Amino acid sequence: MSLRRLLGLSAAATGRLRGRSLATAATHPLWAIIRRNSLAAPDGMAPVLLYDPPRVSDVLAPMHHLLKTSGTPDPESGVIHLFPGSVCAASGDGLLLLSYFEVRMSPILAKYDKKPAMADPDYVPDNRFVCNPVTGEMSRLPDVVPHHVREAMCGTHMGLLTRAGRGHDGPPDGFAVAELQGNQMVRFLSGTQEWETVPVSPCQLPHARQMILDREVVAFRGRLWWLDVTCGAISADPFSDRPELRFVELPKNSVLSAAAQDRCGCARPHGCGRSTHRRLCVSDGRLWYMELSPEEPFRFSVFALDDEGTGWTLENRLHLSSYQGMARHLPSLQVGFLDPLKANRMYLSARVAAPKDVKGTSVILVVDMNRDHQILSYPCIWADPSFVPSVFPPWLGSTRIPSAGLVALDLL
Repeated sequence: MSLRRLLGLSAAATGRLRGRSLATAATHPLWAIIRRNSLAAPDGMAPVLLYDPPRVSDVLAPMHHLLKTSGTPDPESGVIHLFPGSVCAASGDGLLLLSYFEVRMSPILAKYDKKPAMADPDYVPDNRFVCNPVTGEMSRLPDVVPHHVREAMCGTHMGLLTRAGRGHDGPPDGFAVAELQGNQMVRFLSGTQEWETVPVSPCQLPHARQMILDREVVAFRGRLWWLDVTCGAISADPFSDRPELRFVELPKNSVLSAAAQDRCGCARPHGCGRSTHRRLCVSDGRLWYMELSPEEPFRFSVFALDDEGTGWTLENRLHLSSYQGMARHLPSLQVGFLDPLKANRMYLSARVAAPKDVKGTSVILVVDMNRDHQILSYPCIWADPSFVPSVFPPWLGSTRIPSAGLVALDLL
């Protein structure tokens, strides 16, 4: 079933700009562009700020209500107390996976030394939550993780997948948080309330190479999908007793050599996470692979996964250098995603030049692939935008997170 049918939307509904601190079932947008970077919110600040695209929405964690810390540092110590976080992933039905770290920076006073502040090694592991951005409900995942699981856990590229009761569309009755690490999967299941590692059934890769999965994880057709930008996508069902890996190679002319993983700034060993020209996304009920050639004629290609889930079909190819008003953005252009409800509309981002010593800003560009020009742009106030598109089904506003006994708080 397509996302458009699932949400029962009208095409005109996505054009309005609405802002709200905590959305209600009657007023929430059909989908939102969630800023990936997140911060802990001071008391009294709304933890969810939802807007209609192309404005960017924010999800924050109330600092003193939810975050577990190792205690407040002595004010006289000069220690800087920070809670950086991120929106790691979105499920296919609007729930979000959030992660926050407590970081203590021990400053070296400038009058004695010019060295930067140093991170305190004695910090509390990250706080992870599943969030319903429409209701503001947040459910904490257990922070007691077995040692062997923590040894395998990276935590930077986790995905979130939900499962509806009896296999039907509708509110979920369970969720899984998972990441792949070699021949095993680190996962948390809401039904067991435990972190664990499970072996995965390997799949045969067409090229003898180790996959580097350093992109955001996408939920599609009951599976989580990871992308190696040099060779292909791999997927697995995290609810399975022994998850079976499936590999789909990139389109023929998109596959790079294994050596590209070493020399390419987008795919170094251990993953640098800076691939800005190749992405997976879900739109109109299909999985899409997008790529942008970073030189003239700045060709943008869009491929859809076939019905068998074994290959890609080219659906659209554009030369962005011919688009009116696009020329000044081309050198810093980054691939974003397709509109989750209209696959002909793509979202890109670009950095905006700034005077020397002034932090740059960015702009979100919206292009209708059925036309020959950019149709909309919207400024961002941060230099390196990274977004998570998330759809909001009509029942999300009245749905509880299937927390299975986990600590859950309503932030309304």
